[in-house]
Amino acid sequence: MDPLTLLALANAAVAAVKKGCQLYKDIKGAAGDVKEVLDDLKTQFQKIPNPSNAQKIQYNEEVARIQEIAKADPNDVFTDIGNQLGALLDAQDQLGKALLAEEIQIKTAYKGEESVGRRALRKIIIEARVDSMMAELREMMVYQAPQELGSLWHKYEKTVEKIVAEQEIAHAEELRLANIAKCQRENIRRRIKKQMTSVIAVLFITCWFLWLMIMIRMSETYRGASSSPWWSCVLC
Repeated sequence: MDPLTLLALANAAVAAVKKGCQLYKDIKGAAGDVKEVLDDLKTQFQKIPNPSNAQKIQYNEEVARIQEIAKADPNDVFTDIGNQLGALLDAQDQLGKALLAEEIQIKTAYKGEESVGRRALRKIIIEARVDSMMAELREMMVYQAPQELGSLWHKYEKTVEKIVAEQEIAHAEELRLANIAKCQRENIRRRIKKQMTSVIAVLFITCWFLWLMIMIRMSETYRGASSSPWWSCVLC
């Protein structure tokens, strides 16, 4: 997949984590009986004379949200947040590989339609967008959510740091091997070019020598000194 598609996947995973964090926060912050909360909400809505369609929609959405909170198990929500963080890790890893592949193409003989500058700019934009998303997510999980989500984020950060360090080593090695392969291909091309030049030179000299011998055999002087036809022996 291309980097922009992978960025969309990462963005979707971040949105899912944010939604899960908000639901977990609401579950932990819910106080009292849900039925009482819904009854109070209904009472407040009924006090509005001739509610507009927008107010009706808002009321129904709030009722649905409270009902979702009532049905949700905080342990299941916590697990789902962890799964979405895992999906985010996968998307980040694939995105890093895709960007590395483009970087290798830039360092080799790239022949695509896009300019190298445009591809480099896209890489910068994608990395900036990922950094922004991760900063927003960290802000929410560490400072705007229950403590256990903050602890989960810190563990997630340590895992990412370890993976990033390992990937940087692997990426550097991959770039080194790509540069070696590039040099080897260039050396092979130079050798082939040199060999072809030598072969062409030998063929040229051979053809020139044969032509010279033919011209000598065809000359008036040689024909006068020899009784054999000119074509009977070119080299003798």
